[in-house]
Amino acid sequence: MRIAMIGTGYVGLVSGACLSEFGHTVVCVDKEADKVAALRSGKIPIYEPRLDDVVATNVKAGRLFFEDSIATAVSGAEAIFIAVGTPSRRGDGHADLSYVHAAAEEIARSLSGYAVIVTKSTVPVGTSREVETIIRRVRPDISFDMASNPEFLREGSAIDDFRRPDRVVVGCDSERAREVMREVYRPLYLHETPILFTSRESAELIKYAANAFLATKISFINEMADLCEKAGADIQDVSRGIGLDGRIGAKFLHAGPGFGGSCFPKDTLALRKTAQDLGAPTRIVEAVVAVNDARKIAMAKKIEHAFGGVKGKTIAVLGLTFKPSTDDMRDAPSLVIVPYLQKQGATIRAFDPQGAPEARKLLNIELCRDAFDALDGADGVVILTEWNEFRALNMSRMKSLLRKPLVIDLRNIYRPSQMAAAGFTYVSIGRATVGPG
Repeated sequence: MRIAMIGTGYVGLVSGACLSEFGHTVVCVDKEADKVAALRSGKIPIYEPRLDDVVATNVKAGRLFFEDSIATAVSGAEAIFIAVGTPSRRGDGHADLSYVHAAAEEIARSLSGYAVIVTKSTVPVGTSREVETIIRRVRPDISFDMASNPEFLREGSAIDDFRRPDRVVVGCDSERAREVMREVYRPLYLHETPILFTSRESAELIKYAANAFLATKISFINEMADLCEKAGADIQDVSRGIGLDGRIGAKFLHAGPGFGGSCFPKDTLALRKTAQDLGAPTRIVEAVVAVNDARKIAMAKKIEHAFGGVKGKTIAVLGLTFKPSTDDMRDAPSLVIVPYLQKQGATIRAFDPQGAPEARKLLNIELCRDAFDALDGADGVVILTEWNEFRALNMSRMKSLLRKPLVIDLRNIYRPSQMAAAGFTYVSIGRATVGPG
């Protein structure tokens, strides 16, 4: 079938490329002509493992196309996905739907026949109805159906998540729309993927509820880590102990410097605002937002304390992106922690395997060519992101490069006993600080 994907950001590009891999003809649209030209030539604007190969393969096969005209993409499309950005609105945290509304108007003007118009962007409850109202106002003559199809892609593993999802959620009102959406995802039936059909409102809320619940697990385990440090317990043991309970599960129970990225921060804020507007405040979500905001400053102060004050100190920082296997810096803990340390008088030397281009735009720091370059002459090192290449650094070389053998690991990727045996003072999260011995 023919599919139009409006937007070539993270969600739109990954979804469009993977749908073309399913055998559909997909036209991805972006308003920026330069970006379209780059995509046509095989240049991917984001870092996502294996995405470049999927795009190149399907472009070559004649299934994936890039255009800067919505009218061109929509012509003959049976399903039209809206996958534009919905950033937090300044002031109240609500999702900014201006891009969604603008796309709806352009789609309406371009429609020539029946299609299912699908909101793929993460949007508050009721947005699908708003989009339908816009389209019917612009084109009262046209036949179409609406659907809500939220994405559940994890940055760094998005290709596998799309190919083998836990579930596909589709909210729609008509059987005709359900049949079109079944055809979109027909290849997943071969893997017996659960496809859940709901109302549009339920589908929209499922996305927010899922992200808010996962964010809650992160904030919860971070508070337990603080308690472990006071009580003499080990957060790694506590996480394993509760994660083995099938009712809880082990995922998202890793203590750290707080959540970031493109989803959890803005989605928790948007859910909080929607709930307040509807008169059903979500006290737990409100607490999660507050805990996460405080977490990043608390971790900056933890680093400051471990150094005995950072004024005049040079600190090596390993990892700047909000998580490994991505170049995404949105709401990354580094964007709070690094400026705090600089304000206290520290000099920062940092390395991130993929985040340097974005970091240059957002942080005024020295970016190094590799981890050991960052360590050279530093008074200590802070691990902010758990990239795999940081998990087995040569200890002897690390110690020889640092002025002082101080490692502050905010991701708990090393064992305290191992670090102490190697001669380091080792500070981690929710575990006792150890020293050489």
